[in-house]
Amino acid sequence: MSGRISDNLDTLPEYLRTAAQRDGIGTVADVISSIALATKSIASKVRRARIGGDVIGEVGATNVQGEEQQKLDVISNDLLIHCLSRCPHVGVLGSEEEDEVVVVRPASAGGEYGVLFDPLDGSSNIDVAAGVGTIFSVLRSAGSAESGASSVLQPGSSQLAAGYVLYGSSVLMVLTLGDGVDMFVLDPELGEFVRVQSRLQIPHDNKVRSINGAYRMDFAEGYQSYLAWTEENGYGSRYIGSMVADVHRTLLKGGVFLYPATAKAPSGKLRLMYEANPMSMLVEQAGGSAVTGTGRILDVEPHELHQRTPVVLGSAGEVEKVLAHL
Repeated sequence: MSGRISDNLDTLPEYLRTAAQRDGIGTVADVISSIALATKSIASKVRRARIGGDVIGEVGATNVQGEEQQKLDVISNDLLIHCLSRCPHVGVLGSEEEDEVVVVRPASAGGEYGVLFDPLDGSSNIDVAAGVGTIFSVLRSAGSAESGASSVLQPGSSQLAAGYVLYGSSVLMVLTLGDGVDMFVLDPELGEFVRVQSRLQIPHDNKVRSINGAYRMDFAEGYQSYLAWTEENGYGSRYIGSMVADVHRTLLKGGVFLYPATAKAPSGKLRLMYEANPMSMLVEQAGGSAVTGTGRILDVEPHELHQRTPVVLGSAGEVEKVLAHL
C-alpha cells in the first residue's frame, strides 16, 4: 500500500465518466476534461513562476477591462484557448483577456457549448506567492456559434457546469455539474485531480466578512451601515484580493464575500459572465446565496460579454444580514 491520497479516491476522469452515465451530462464531461488539462499546465507555470523563465510581471499592455495584463494572464489564456479549441464539442470561448468571443467551430460541426473563463484571477498577487485561480462557466450555445457573444449571453441559471481551480498551497478544483459541489485536489504523483469531498455545504452562518475596506467610504449607505453593524457585533475580517481564494475560504468556512458598487464603479467591478455567475452557481449548489444587492445574480439578463455586477455571496444567513441593511 503506497498511502498516496488518491489510492482510495475517484480521479476526475473516473468521476466524469460516472457522472456522464448517471446524470446524462454527456459531452460536458469532455469540456471539463479539457479545462482540467489546461489548468494542470497553468498550475505548473504558477509553481515555477520564479524559476521557469520570464513569466513574472506585466506585458506592457492592458486588456479590454483597462487592466494591466500580467505575463501569466496571457500564458494562462493561451493555454485554455489551446486546450478548449481541441475539444470537439466547444463552439465559442469568452475570456477576460479577449475583447470579443473566440468562435472555435459552428454548431453544425459539433460546437454545442460555450465556455467562459477568467484565466488567472488575482494575477497581481503572483509576485508575492498569494493564491490565484481560474474561474470557468459552461453553457449550451444558443443559436449558432457564428452569432458570437449573443450565443452565450444567457443568465447564470442556464449554466450547465461551473467551477474554479485554486493554485495555492495545493491545487484544488471545485466543481458543480448542477447537482451539488465536489472538491478535487491535484495529486502531483498521479498527475490527476482526485476527489476529496462530495456534496460540499457552506455553513449557514459565520461571523466573517470578506470585503475590500479601502473602498468603504465609496459604498452606498446601506453597506456602510452593515459594516458598522459587523464591527459592533464581533465579526472577523478576511480579504486576500483574489476572488478565487476569498470565495474558496467563504465556501468552506462560511461568512460573506462582498464586492459592492462604488462611486467610481456604479455597476460593480466583478464580471457577471465569467466571475459572478460561476461563483454564484457554486455557492447556491452548496446551499448558500448569491445576490447583486437587489436580486439573485443568476437571474440577471446579460447584455454584453464583459458586463459588471455588484456581488454579495456566501452563507445564506449572512447574506440575509447584509440585505437587511440595504
